[in-house]
Amino acid sequence: MTAIRIKDAATLLGVSDDTVRRWIASGVLAQSDDGPVATVDGARLAELARERAVAPDDGVPVVRSARNRFTGLVTEVQVDGVMAQVTMQCGPFEVTSLMSAQSARELALEPGSVATAIVKSTNVMVETSRADR
Repeated sequence: MTAIRIKDAATLLGVSDDTVRRWIASGVLAQSDDGPVATVDGARLAELARERAVAPDDGVPVVRSARNRFTGLVTEVQVDGVMAQVTMQCGPFEVTSLMSAQSARELALEPGSVATAIVKSTNVMVETSRADR
């Protein structure tokens, strides 16, 4: 079992420590007091993260193969010749896309625009802390 501290669990799910404690009190999560610090089970936390992850309905009646969708606010658009660099803030994550300047204009992207970054990749790197092994 991977034990995750309550404050770290809250950070990972984007909620407050108090919310995690309420989930423990209501039975949504189980607390372990085996060590010097109260923790929750990492596997159950992962299940909860998936249960809570609801993609916003964009109103388009299509099904997509891409599962990695990040809806957020455009924070910066840099156009240089035929290319544009578009930066978005999607929750706690910054996503940057390089596209043609024409595409950026056609999508009317500007700071404050709501947009969805859709990522489809066969090359995804994963890292963990050495202490977690």
